[in-house]
Amino acid sequence: MFEQQRSPSFDLVLTNARLVSMVPGDCGYEMSEPTNIAIRQGIIAEIGDNVETTKSESYDCQGQLVTPGFIDCHTHLVYAGNRANEFEMRLKGVPYQEIAKQGGGILSTVRATREASEEALIELALPRLDGLLRSGVTSVEVKSGYGLTLRDEVKMLRAAKALQDHRKVRVTTTLLAAHALPPEFAGKPDDYINFVCQEIIPLVAEEQLATSVDVFCESIGFDLAQTERVFIAAKEHGLRVKGHTEQLSNLGGSALTAQYEGLSADHIEYLDQAGVEALAQSGTVATLLPGAFYFLKETKRPPIELLRKLKVPIAIATDLNPGTSPFADLTMMMNMGCTLFGLTPEEALRGVTCHAAKALGYGQSRGQIQVGFDADFAIWDVSHPADFSYQQGVSRLSSRIVQGELDHV
Repeated sequence: MFEQQRSPSFDLVLTNARLVSMVPGDCGYEMSEPTNIAIRQGIIAEIGDNVETTKSESYDCQGQLVTPGFIDCHTHLVYAGNRANEFEMRLKGVPYQEIAKQGGGILSTVRATREASEEALIELALPRLDGLLRSGVTSVEVKSGYGLTLRDEVKMLRAAKALQDHRKVRVTTTLLAAHALPPEFAGKPDDYINFVCQEIIPLVAEEQLATSVDVFCESIGFDLAQTERVFIAAKEHGLRVKGHTEQLSNLGGSALTAQYEGLSADHIEYLDQAGVEALAQSGTVATLLPGAFYFLKETKRPPIELLRKLKVPIAIATDLNPGTSPFADLTMMMNMGCTLFGLTPEEALRGVTCHAAKALGYGQSRGQIQVGFDADFAIWDVSHPADFSYQQGVSRLSSRIVQGELDHV
């Protein structure tokens, strides 16, 4: 399918591509007639039937559907250990408190992650990453949060960034040191937050190991005052903020995230009208994590209608993690977003393209197919974009393009 001649005017031209561009407006969800996309230096240079192809390397899409590369904007991809036994125990009626007493829960993942080397964390993460890539992902956010020491949080972030050396994928890293209270600080959450703000955030910022900082603002995590201290420290060191908010109760964490111009507020099942209004005013993305909702058998749904009414951008992500969402398939999350939360297939597709890009701070460069945007695409053997949210378990991805480079699956 490849043709190559000397002195190419473009690095690569995709021909006979039916585009679903995801640009703002109704037309972004429509399929184009077969057309061409020209790529130069990893950027979309031209789109249209008149693109010159004779002097460039070309790839014939054969009328297949081309979308922006999917973006998983919330994962905990890097960790060690396995908690399948806890899943079985819970199904047999053992309460979480008892599991924790037996050494389970998040601290079991913390222990295993601390014991693992950076190289081991990379090897453990790659099969999970491969699952995401098979579902069309070209960009993925990876959080720390299972180290909870300076050394181990840094180790996790370095392992996450190193995944780009092993696969064609773009990794965005987020510091989530304020994920849980480590055993060394038992009963002293304020002291731990001091440590995060004074020791971890400055080093992570200095070494450019993350672009944003996240906090689990919840009754079993950190309160509003502690969350705000982390946000202030992040801003002082030039990092953006995100929030794990309103998952189990309404503490006002989403509104606080919006106050600090947060990229996204994630989970948000208990988000109230004041919180939605705050997100709308700030432009903060509401990120839905239906995998965790499903796995924990929750019943409180996010306020989808209010988010729509106030035009808050909605993203969808896997929340891939060992305890509450062990799922490495973003299209499965699209299906869950539709079936559990009532999203439309178009909303689900926007949730893993243009809105997911905005949730990572890349709203002006990724998640859409238009001139000047990054050349990240997924090429699909499907007849309609609704198929992504509809059928599961069937291989539909033909190829991915990451920063203008072709990657066959």
